[in-house]
Amino acid sequence: MGLRVDIRKKTGDFQLQVCFETDAGLHALLGASGSGKTMTLKCIAGIMTPDEGQISLDGRIFFDSGKKINLPPQKRRTGYMFQDYALFPTMTVLQNVLAAMGRKKDTGRAADYLRRFQVQDLADRYPGKLSGGQKQRVAMARIAAQEPALILLDEPFSALDSHLKWVLQNEMKSLLDTAGVPAVLVTHSRDEVYRLCSSVCCLQDGISERTLPVRDFFKNPETVTGARLSGCKNVAPARVVDGHTVEVPLWGIRLHFGSGLPADAPARIRAVEIRAHMFHAERGEEDDNVLCVGRYEVLEDPFEWNVSFFAAGNACAPHLSEDLAERGDLWKVIAEEDSAANSFAGEPSAAPLLWRTARDPRRAFTVPEKLYLNSSDVMLLRDSPASE
Repeated sequence: MGLRVDIRKKTGDFQLQVCFETDAGLHALLGASGSGKTMTLKCIAGIMTPDEGQISLDGRIFFDSGKKINLPPQKRRTGYMFQDYALFPTMTVLQNVLAAMGRKKDTGRAADYLRRFQVQDLADRYPGKLSGGQKQRVAMARIAAQEPALILLDEPFSALDSHLKWVLQNEMKSLLDTAGVPAVLVTHSRDEVYRLCSSVCCLQDGISERTLPVRDFFKNPETVTGARLSGCKNVAPARVVDGHTVEVPLWGIRLHFGSGLPADAPARIRAVEIRAHMFHAERGEEDDNVLCVGRYEVLEDPFEWNVSFFAAGNACAPHLSEDLAERGDLWKVIAEEDSAANSFAGEPSAAPLLWRTARDPRRAFTVPEKLYLNSSDVMLLRDSPASE
């Protein structure tokens, strides 16, 4: 039956409205800072109390506002890894692990957990003498010793360098596979979601979106919030012109869809997303859009070229039309953010597109005059729930 969460909670001007379900595997709550991710975990753990709703695990009710049920944290059997790991500072590493066993303390078993996470040589040290990676391994050993029915992870890799993060993510995955219980990961990292999780739910301003399998989420994130959180750089407001055409004023372009748009597109579509690697320097047989490259800037990464360019000579004026701007604050925010962050001097009303292509050390890199795009690679997005 898994974990079921359907809760509402208001604190000040912030309103949390979260609804998701997850059975096996690691479920991600993906969102920007302040979107309500940690508050959701605390409600699940019993550290905070929702105003209304239900939380249950395998049919066992943790919280039900209608039935007046609210189990204390110690009765929920949740293993919670906080951002700072929350190890007891006056206890040694071994004592921290023993504390997680409750009344059934077993020094031999605790030592086994320390060996499993490669911290057995630190058994007599105090947390203040540990590095960030060592603290996380101890926290993982403590969760394993607790034998929880549910594991909650609050951005456990945010303070680690890239190499150590990779190592500990593999160890975390091993812990979760061995535990075989539902787990929830709070993060703002799309890479962590892709590597570790089986399902994902985005949060924007406290409101949850539809849960999707991870591969489906990255292939088609469905909403503006999902597209941005999945790492897409090219996201802009759009409007349907006809059954084959979508106008994107912020980029100054019109996109042609050779196979036609869905019948409900005019009522549903509010934005488009184009992954930066979907542009082609050479025209393919199925490419139905051509963009003339105007002004551009090139940034070099170790393995990629990044070209920020304006589309030139297209059929749409490069500014937000009045009816688009009036659709809501979301579109104004996108326009302001993109223009401020990406536009070149003298062109404040337009925003460039990003084209990313792999580096080939055997060939000199030149920016082509035209880039080609298959409309099947353009994602049609609806509003995020918080904006509807």
